[in-house]
Amino acid sequence: MRRVFGLCLLLWSVMATGATADPSFWKHEWPDTDFSNTSVANWVEIVSGGPPKDGIPALSDPQFVEVGQKEGIAPTEPVITVEIDGERPRAYPIRYLTWHEIVNDSIGDVPVAVTFCPLCNSALTFDRRVDGRVLTFGVSGKLRNSDMIMYDRETQSWWQQAVGMGIVGDMTGTRLKSLASWMESFAAFKDRNPNGLVMAEPEWQRPYGRNPYRNYDSSKRPFLYSGEMPPHGIPPLMRVIRVGDRAWPMDRLAREGDVTEDGVRILWQSGVNSALDSERIADGRDVGAVRVTDAAGRDLPHDVMFAFAFHAFWPNGRWMLGGT
Repeated sequence: MRRVFGLCLLLWSVMATGATADPSFWKHEWPDTDFSNTSVANWVEIVSGGPPKDGIPALSDPQFVEVGQKEGIAPTEPVITVEIDGERPRAYPIRYLTWHEIVNDSIGDVPVAVTFCPLCNSALTFDRRVDGRVLTFGVSGKLRNSDMIMYDRETQSWWQQAVGMGIVGDMTGTRLKSLASWMESFAAFKDRNPNGLVMAEPEWQRPYGRNPYRNYDSSKRPFLYSGEMPPHGIPPLMRVIRVGDRAWPMDRLAREGDVTEDGVRILWQSGVNSALDSERIADGRDVGAVRVTDAAGRDLPHDVMFAFAFHAFWPNGRWMLGGT
């Protein structure tokens, strides 16, 4: 197969096999992390993704430009939108998060971490405050169930991105507060927020707008994942909308358009490129996007992740298939 991501991930896989999934090994790289304090029962679940600690450089205090002045991004490219009351809405283009995965920012008085794990398609925004302390997050280079393990620079603890919880170190068992954010097209953000701000291109030498995981979301199996496949015949790389421990398959939402059940309303709209399809994100196929609200119309924290990742982290989760 002629896949850009295939060559890249094959190299990472070879590198990963040389790392023993054992705390004694990780201690050499992480001398300040307390591995005796952990919720990890089986260390085989944790593997190296290839890049070392900070090999994927997280960003802090990014610059922003007026939405009307932003150039070089296609209207249908995906962005992560964060809207906090009293502050100007902000958009974080996936073309940048693909290469950095974490953005440490502050919106008004709220310190946030905007995160994106390409291998799980998981895009979550967290409040960085824990017991009055503001944490700064980096990319560990480790994966669990193919999901990014973050770390905080203050305690060197490890955090599972998909669940927003500390899994190794002083912060084990601590859960970050999830903030409502969503993925949508740049055009949708711009139309709704003419006074909005868009993250400026970082000053790193990266091929922004390119997708190093070409054709990944049409693969039959996820990368660096050996767990169970999802039930009900759902393809492992089908996008699902996770709210708490419930998952709505994206193909159902695309068919029905507007689903209200179990106290949640999910509105699907077309016109958003996949960031994990074509070599150029702007050429990715249309996978649509959703807005998730409660019965009062308030935005709900949620994730749009791959089905295999939902099943891995919520093995007893509820699959909202409709008609059952």
